[in-house]
Amino acid sequence: MSPELISILVLVVVFVIATTRSVNMGALAFAAAFGVGELVADLDADGIFAGFPGDLFVVLVGVTYLFAIARANGTTDWLVHAAIRLVRGRVALIPWVMFALTGSLTAIGAVSPAAVAIVAPIALSFAARYGISPLLMGAMVVHGAQGGGFSPISIYGTIVNGIVEREKLPGNEVFLFLASLVVNIVIAAVMFVLFGGLKLWKQGAVTAEDALGSGGATGKTEKGDAPEGGTGTEPDSTSGTGATPAGTGTGTGTATAVATRPDAPDTTRLTPARIATLTALVALVVAVLAFDLDAGLTSITLAVVLSTAWPEDSRRAVGQIAWSTVLLICGMLTYIGVLEEMGTIKWAGEGVSGIGVPLLAAVLLCYIGAIVSAFASSVGIMGALIPLAVPFLAQGEIGAVGMVAALAVSATVVDVSPFSTNGALVLAAAPDVDRERFFRQLMIYGGIVVAVVPAVVWLVMVVPGWG
Repeated sequence: MSPELISILVLVVVFVIATTRSVNMGALAFAAAFGVGELVADLDADGIFAGFPGDLFVVLVGVTYLFAIARANGTTDWLVHAAIRLVRGRVALIPWVMFALTGSLTAIGAVSPAAVAIVAPIALSFAARYGISPLLMGAMVVHGAQGGGFSPISIYGTIVNGIVEREKLPGNEVFLFLASLVVNIVIAAVMFVLFGGLKLWKQGAVTAEDALGSGGATGKTEKGDAPEGGTGTEPDSTSGTGATPAGTGTGTGTATAVATRPDAPDTTRLTPARIATLTALVALVVAVLAFDLDAGLTSITLAVVLSTAWPEDSRRAVGQIAWSTVLLICGMLTYIGVLEEMGTIKWAGEGVSGIGVPLLAAVLLCYIGAIVSAFASSVGIMGALIPLAVPFLAQGEIGAVGMVAALAVSATVVDVSPFSTNGALVLAAAPDVDRERFFRQLMIYGGIVVAVVPAVVWLVMVVPGWG
């Protein structure tokens, strides 16, 4: 049995054990990376740790730390009320506002994970407050980011168009952008219908006064973390039941009820701590978008400044960092790094590109792009697969414009997977959820996207022979 095949089988075993024994998948993946790296790939510790996503580790820790402070001092509650006022109380419009916001950020040049890191905590705090499915809200944020991700001035767009130009393939920047935008809008609309969006319209409009009595407040506890270590609980908090409309399919655990706490602070009023936190969030946006600073390091720095100024609001924030999610994501990506180091991914891609039937090779490349990108870098997999498609594109039987667009969409639309950077940020940012359940929901949804979307975009973009 080849080393590449052994590494794939070990990955399957990791999934099976994590699913059936409720063991943290990241811990299993670290053990698998050690075993496969040492015994199969002949890698030393440095080679194994080369795949450790240090940048993503810092982003996950930094963003969840900063927004844990924002939740503790009531800033996220204030933002929720501000969003309600912006759309005149129409809760059903908020998921689409978040979709448009992340799409606009990536379209003008923000890196997709940076846009999601900025928007997801606010969007998911809103979802927790109003009983919206966190899966729906997370999907809207991620698909929004990917919808704008291939504009001619975006990061993804410039990279893919540059690869196309370097490989001397026909290109169409507008087609690439519109293909991604339309696919993500369609998926977002389907999610909106299936996960309670239409019921939100029936609720009509709410007011800030309604919001104060709907559950959720400052100092929320993340009860969902308890099964994996219990680091996010606050024994002295008063709890009620978070309201979740029937049919959303997402129990959100418990939330602190403002209406039963006469001493609870007014979440519609700006305090010095909230003004400072809002200033920090604006500074994060400016630092990431205008100065291209690292989102994780910037978030940690801002969180430390706020903690120093208001220690009473942030003393529990470190405990509310999504440590179980950090372990899961970093472990899986370390193992994927071992697969890349030993050539498993390249081995699979070259095997497909050697098939003599161009249309079959095209759909298989789309699936490889989707599967690998669900665990690894979308940009990296696009950079590897587009050159692999060059030999059969040169035969003229398949349109290059459609094929490049299909590969690009397949490799990015799956970023809702909890193992991708965007999906991991959504998982880490969700307050008051059972994280194990939410993780399974994201994994199932990501699996459905991986199974369905590559075939659909191949049928629509490749088979007709665009370009």
